Amino acid sequence: MNKTIAIIGAGPVGLAAAAHVLERGMSPIVIEAGPEAGHAVRQWQHVQLFSPWEYNIDKAAARLLAPTGWNSPEPQSYPTGGELIERYLQPLATRTPLRKTIRTSSRVTAISRVGFDKAKTKEREQAPFEIRYQNGKGAETLRADAVIDASGTWFSPNPAGGNGLPAIGERERADRIAYGMPDVRGADRARYAGKTVAVLGAGHSAVGTLIDLVRLAGEVPGTRPVWLLRGTDPAKAFGGGSNDKLAARGELGTAFAALVAAGKISVETGFGVTHVSQAEGRLEISAGACCGARSVVADELIVATGFRPDLSFLSELRLRLDPAIEAPVALAPLIDPNEHSCGTVRPHGARELAHDEPGFYLAGMKSYGRAPTFLMVTGYEQVRSIAANIAGDKKAAARVELVLPETGVCTRGGVESGAGCCGGPAKQEPSACCAADESARKAGNAGCGCS
Repeated sequence: MNKTIAIIGAGPVGLAAAAHVLERGMSPIVIEAGPEAGHAVRQWQHVQLFSPWEYNIDKAAARLLAPTGWNSPEPQSYPTGGELIERYLQPLATRTPLRKTIRTSSRVTAISRVGFDKAKTKEREQAPFEIRYQNGKGAETLRADAVIDASGTWFSPNPAGGNGLPAIGERERADRIAYGMPDVRGADRARYAGKTVAVLGAGHSAVGTLIDLVRLAGEVPGTRPVWLLRGTDPAKAFGGGSNDKLAARGELGTAFAALVAAGKISVETGFGVTHVSQAEGRLEISAGACCGARSVVADELIVATGFRPDLSFLSELRLRLDPAIEAPVALAPLIDPNEHSCGTVRPHGARELAHDEPGFYLAGMKSYGRAPTFLMVTGYEQVRSIAANIAGDKKAAARVELVLPETGVCTRGGVESGAGCCGGPAKQEPSACCAADESARKAGNAGCGCS
C-alpha cells in the first residue's frame, strides 16, 4: 500500500521529511502557509547561521538534488538565511520531484481522524487523518495515513511579559515593538538608526541583535542599545567560547562578552517586564510589581524571548506533551532548560516524538516546544527516523545516524557543570541524556541528574 504522508511546513525540516518519505516509496504532500518554501527563513534571511553548511543539508535532500546538477556548498562555510534559501531550499523545492508535492499559500486550520472525534477510541488508529487547510480557493480537505507537523514556531513568538503573558500595554504599543531578529542594519535600518533600542532576551537572537546594534551605533551616532535581562547573571548568555564545537556560535558569545565589558551595551539585569506604556512619544518599559517601579525609556523594543508552538489546530488529536515546555514527554527531559541547558541533545527520533495518536509526529523546532537551541541537523535526524518508522523499518527508525557538536556549556539543575557538555551525547544507552548520565547508570546509580 502506498501511504500518503501529510507534512506541515516547507521549511528545512519539512522538506527533509518529504525527501525521506519519497525515498521510502511513500507519497508526501507538503502544506505550506507561506507563498514559497522556506517562508519563515525569509523573515531572518539577513542572519548568519552559527552552524556551517555540513550541518544544514539533509542527506536524503542532497540525494534528490544530485541529479539536477546542484553544487553542494563548501561544508565548513557559514551561510546566511538568504543563502540557505538560494543555494539549498529553493533548488530543493523547485528542481526536484518535491516541486509536485508542495501546496503553498495553504494554512492548516485543523486535524482530526475521519469519523472520529478525540474522545472515540475503538479502531481509531485505522482511520486516516483528515487535514483541513485554507487557501485562495477557500477551505480544502486532505486525507493522509500519517502526519508530520514541522510547521516551526517562528510566527508564535513569546511576549515581553516575564510571566508568559503579554506585558500590560504591550499590544497597544505594537507599532514600536518587534519580535525575533529584525534586520537592524539592513531592511529595518531607518527604524533603529539613531534611536535608543531596548532588546529583551538572553538567547542567540538577542545577542546577535545587540551586536548588530553596536555596529549600527558605530555608523550612526545616537544609536544606543540597551540589554534587558530577566536573569541576574549576564555571563550565562556568553556561551561556551572556545569550548563550543560550533566555532561561530562560540565566537558570537565571546564577541558579545567583549562588547558588554567595554560598555558598548547598557545592561539592566533582573528586569522582568510587567508594563509597556507611552512616555512623550517614546516607550516606558517597566519592571516590578507596578508600573513605574523600575523603568527604562527607549524609542523601540525588540522582544527576543524565544518562541512557543501553535497547538491550536491540533486540539482534536491525542498529544502527550510536557506540561512545562510543551514538547513530547519523552523528549522533554533532554531539552528542559530548567534542568539540562547544554544544548547538546542526544539524537532522537520516532520513539521520543510519538504521541497517543498513532501516525502523528511533531518534528523540527516545533518538537522542542518552548525549549531553545535547536539545530536543523537534529530535525533532519528526527524525520529520517520518523519516515523509517512509518514505512515499517523499525530497525532504521531506532538507529542513530548523527553526532552533534557540543556547546561547551552544561548545567544540571541550573548549576554549571564544567567545560564539556556532560561528556557529550550518550553512546550506547538510548534512555540516557548524555555521557555522564550513561556512566552514572552503568555504575548502578539512577543517573547524573540531567534527566
